[in-house]
Amino acid sequence: MTTQSNSRKRQSVRVEDYVSYHRDGYLIVRGLLPEANTSELQQWMNDIYEGRINLDHLSPVFQWMNEKEKADRLESARIHMPHRHNETAERGMLHAGILDVLEALIGPDVMALQSMMFFNPPGKGGQGWHQDSFYIQTQPDSLIGVWIALDHADEENGCLWVAPGSHHEPVYPPDNKAGFVHADQQHIDGLFPASAASNMDDSVNKLSQVASKYGDAIPVVLEPGDVLFFHSHLLHRSYRNQTEDRMRRAYVCHYCNARSWVPWNHGSTYEGEAANSEHILVRGRTHLPYGAPKYGTPVELSSPDGEDRGSLNVAMPDGDMGTMEM
Repeated sequence: MTTQSNSRKRQSVRVEDYVSYHRDGYLIVRGLLPEANTSELQQWMNDIYEGRINLDHLSPVFQWMNEKEKADRLESARIHMPHRHNETAERGMLHAGILDVLEALIGPDVMALQSMMFFNPPGKGGQGWHQDSFYIQTQPDSLIGVWIALDHADEENGCLWVAPGSHHEPVYPPDNKAGFVHADQQHIDGLFPASAASNMDDSVNKLSQVASKYGDAIPVVLEPGDVLFFHSHLLHRSYRNQTEDRMRRAYVCHYCNARSWVPWNHGSTYEGEAANSEHILVRGRTHLPYGAPKYGTPVELSSPDGEDRGSLNVAMPDGDMGTMEM
């Protein structure tokens, strides 16, 4: 095992950024991904979109990659969990600068859970109001989303919109509460089922009523390499790409504190009541089972006595870490 030098420049989080994240439910880090890393993810997604890489085995929705006319019938397209099948996807998910910020916000112990590739071509895309913890549950509740922009994202081509402060809301449960592990729902009066969560039609998506309590939603305008960190209770949405010639690509990943029990896994089933062993410990340590990076992307772990265990293999290219903005 080779180790990564401890002298690398770490991405810091200012006190005011930490406070604003917990106040508003999101944090933008401008230019967090260096150009080399951003370009690698862009090229990888281009190769998939143009059919040079075939990932049909990951998601049936991508069977149209070799028959582009099928794309006209899709609202948008996504591939789930590519980090389990592709080295580039794993490197993007486990980029050291992203993990530095996560360590400050939800750490020091961090586990990587989910990755998704989003392709929103012209005329496609959009998702109604929702909370990510509605879909991915952790106990204690420590889930956080990371939205890596790979194209300029604005109001015209389907950027994310957020309701600042709405992360203070509890998670609104599904109509059928079977298997919904959030203890909140058992002890909070006034919760109602999140009927039609993620539906674009606000007249049927009941979470639109909750979002409206927080005033006007804010568009999250990003440049390639900018990264949005957002609380898993934060109400957020996107709209259709209204442009004629601009794609909106994003790489979206989810993480939690590694001390959380995770009764969730995408795809394959798991044994027992938790799936922690299916996910990657990327910072610190944990008393729970955990997995390791399949492709050897470096992670910084601690031994039981707190000593640094070093990192595996070779780090991603270094670059400017960017500045934070709310």
